[in-house]
Amino acid sequence: MTDHTTRLDHVVLWVRDPIAAAGFYEKTLGTQPLRVTEYAAGTVSFPSVRLNEETILDLAPHSLADRMRMVPGAESSAGHPVNHVCLALSPHDFEALRARLEEQAVPVSELSYDSYGARGPARRSFYFGDPDGNIIEARHYE
Repeated sequence: MTDHTTRLDHVVLWVRDPIAAAGFYEKTLGTQPLRVTEYAAGTVSFPSVRLNEETILDLAPHSLADRMRMVPGAESSAGHPVNHVCLALSPHDFEALRARLEEQAVPVSELSYDSYGARGPARRSFYFGDPDGNIIEARHYE
């Protein structure tokens, strides 16, 4: 996929039992489970389900809450139904967004590299919060 228009990449949902949640979404919405076997084996932190070619839902167990420290206050999202929303941007728009946030003194996380998303590993990503405390992830793929 080389189209770099802004679009929804993934949403992280807090769930009690990620394997059961993957089964629920597979059975009710017909989604394709992703990384369930790896999650059960303990090799990945959470499984996902594919909504369509470009969008997935990540099913985060509550045990991940203490690791949610991308920006100040991010850990307080723990227990809310949604942890963060991720937007996939073009490399140019990614850089422009980060620059605008920094110019406006909005705290941003360090860059992450090759984090898993709807289109596979993303080249780079970072997180920031909105005025209401919602956490947004921005990323770009190759």
